[in-house]
Amino acid sequence: MHGGAGTLPRGSISAEEERGFRDGLERALRAGVALIDAGRASLDAVEAAVRVLEDDPHFNAGRGAVFDADGGHELDASIMDGRDLRCGAVAGVRNTRNPISLARLVMERSGHVMMAGSGADIFALRNGVPYTTQDHFFTRRRWDALIAAKDGQPAAAVAIGETVGAVAVDRNGDVAAATSTGGMTNMLVGRVGDSPVIGAGTYADNRTLAISCTGTGEGFIRGVAAYDVSALMEYTGAAVQDAAARVITEKIPALGATGGAIALDPHSILATPHSTPGLINGYLTRDGTIVTRLYDDETPTR
Repeated sequence: MHGGAGTLPRGSISAEEERGFRDGLERALRAGVALIDAGRASLDAVEAAVRVLEDDPHFNAGRGAVFDADGGHELDASIMDGRDLRCGAVAGVRNTRNPISLARLVMERSGHVMMAGSGADIFALRNGVPYTTQDHFFTRRRWDALIAAKDGQPAAAVAIGETVGAVAVDRNGDVAAATSTGGMTNMLVGRVGDSPVIGAGTYADNRTLAISCTGTGEGFIRGVAAYDVSALMEYTGAAVQDAAARVITEKIPALGATGGAIALDPHSILATPHSTPGLINGYLTRDGTIVTRLYDDETPTR
């Protein structure tokens, strides 16, 4: 799992806030592994894990989404199955509680890859997804951040919880990836970043890896970051840690963007590269050990 790239120095949040972030990551990891332990596919696991963080106000996805310039919420998500490269995505949805599940519905029931705006929300209703009002996504912290941005105040020294994502490999060696976000504080209405763009913010291929990205979305789109990591592995034989580090810490910064990613190959080798000072993330090993990493000094840069 990841909960966003940024910077989180030690001492910058309260003990209660720290518990909130770590508990959220742990709940998400346990939700995913419970399905894998039950013999379900990695695709089911990443959807379930991301749903947990979409319902957690600590994270910029679903309930804790940031506000756009008009004081509303626009939600993006994507999901991909490494077995056959099937994928689904939604952008700019406003009335769907769990965009990641809607992205999967697009993949499985629409014949399309991406749906956007009101059409995606209507598609949700037609497929039995309850209507969710915008006030469900309100949090005081995000509202205060919008007001600060409107007032021209400088960005906070602590930047946390921008985008969430999950990658998994199941007992069959199949990989899957999922990403969900509320976008950027005070962004123009209609702006879409990399999270719902297959190949930019999300990618999964059983031949290479599953990857979910977070950061300055425009740069990740321009660099086709997620697919580029997969292509390096496929065409050059690079290891997941080397390929991910090359793209995330070299290519993307050269485009003027920063961010990070979680990448997992079919052999369960994990990479967590980031060009930001830190990357909120967590993982669960085969023996059931859970590790959560919040602070800048907890996560290696590759």
